[in-house]
Amino acid sequence: MSTARENQKFKELNISKETLKAVKNMGFRQMTDIQNEVIPKALDGSDIVATAKTGSGKTLSFLIPAIEMVTKFKQKQATFCIIVSPTRELAIQTHSVLEDILGFHDNLTSALIIGGENRQAQSIQLSKGVHIVIATPGRLFDHMRTKEFEYKNVCCLILDEADKIFQYGFEEDLKQIINRLPKNRQTMLFSATHSETTEALIKSAMKDDFHTINTNEDNDRATVEGLKQGYAICDTEYRLFWLHKLLKKTQNQKLMVFFSSCKSVVFHHEFLTKYCNMSVLCIHGKMNQGDRTSVISEFYRADKMALFCTDLAARGLDIPAVDWIVQFDPPSDTNEYIHRVGRTARGLGAEGRAVLLLRPEELEFISYLKEAKVFLDKYETWEKFSNLQPKIEEAMLYPQFNKMAVEAFEGYIRALEVKKLKHVFNVLSMDMSAVAKSFGLKEKPDVDIRVGFNKKHRSRKRKMAALT
Repeated sequence: MSTARENQKFKELNISKETLKAVKNMGFRQMTDIQNEVIPKALDGSDIVATAKTGSGKTLSFLIPAIEMVTKFKQKQATFCIIVSPTRELAIQTHSVLEDILGFHDNLTSALIIGGENRQAQSIQLSKGVHIVIATPGRLFDHMRTKEFEYKNVCCLILDEADKIFQYGFEEDLKQIINRLPKNRQTMLFSATHSETTEALIKSAMKDDFHTINTNEDNDRATVEGLKQGYAICDTEYRLFWLHKLLKKTQNQKLMVFFSSCKSVVFHHEFLTKYCNMSVLCIHGKMNQGDRTSVISEFYRADKMALFCTDLAARGLDIPAVDWIVQFDPPSDTNEYIHRVGRTARGLGAEGRAVLLLRPEELEFISYLKEAKVFLDKYETWEKFSNLQPKIEEAMLYPQFNKMAVEAFEGYIRALEVKKLKHVFNVLSMDMSAVAKSFGLKEKPDVDIRVGFNKKHRSRKRKMAALT
């Protein structure tokens, strides 16, 4: 694999002066490893499956070839390239970078097609034949079933964060999209990690003679060099206290805090902003698109701020100068860990920090991270916390807040139950009273946490019933 010193400079590529000027205006001169490997092959029209660490420059790896391909057809108003993103936020960000480059080109057009926005306005835009479409799968397939969107000229399909597209439940939509597009096209598939879902996509979407590019293969670490990462142990019932102390210590920094459920994000945001007077933003999948976009924009501009989020924000977002990634709830697997910490230390020479919070019973997860070439230091275990009990009791006087706590408790348990490593994240052996206390509740609430069990897990369902 090429080292950074061997990588080409962008000016050595056979690309248009407009694209080169745009890239130079962004401050880029030399290509990253993934760009050096992908762009020349993509410019030749090859199908590509590319795997690289988050923050490695994947976006320009596919945008530059896409734009260069479209310049050949700029005199014709039609859609020639479609880029599919798993989340609205990633689609918005990719479209923003695309627009920065297209600003140097005359007569090249693009459209952002995502859910939560006016479908009719999108339909009018697509009917005019925009050159490049960036879309989420569900909304894209909606438009492909109408007469207004003509896609017979598409000669390039790009799947960004491909494994997550399937994981987010868009498998059927994506199959339909792939089947409807012209067969004689270039297809590029990008992801930070390789999984069974990417294998399935390769079989359905790619030609037989594609290039496989993996800039992670020769590295002894799965995360970037500038990332300093560790884990902390905290008894279950003091998790809220731990988070409060962390926010106090990092109040002059910029951090993202990951939770396992929307309800948990809402609960912790409500308590820490309203009852602890902390400056915190939050984003999750239950928010409408306007609010989500507004939050991301505010966090993007902020010099110091905490953003509470679900894994909605774990993929692809390129937010400047994030100092800390805090995994308050453990990720679903090692791949998700890598994607989460990829929100910091992005780009050549960048630095960042990350901390993973574990209950004592979850310590074995560290060994799984080691197997995935992720190595964490052990951070100090705090023994003294601010006394939040009076604030918790004040908040619990309000029925609406109490309801938030109960729903957050329920969401936390359900999220743990669907994790694959059940001997590490073992709901059956958990102290449910301690979990309840971590959400400010005096005792375990009476809620149904058995949703999602299928027939093969009937024995677990019976055991779970004894806990509720």
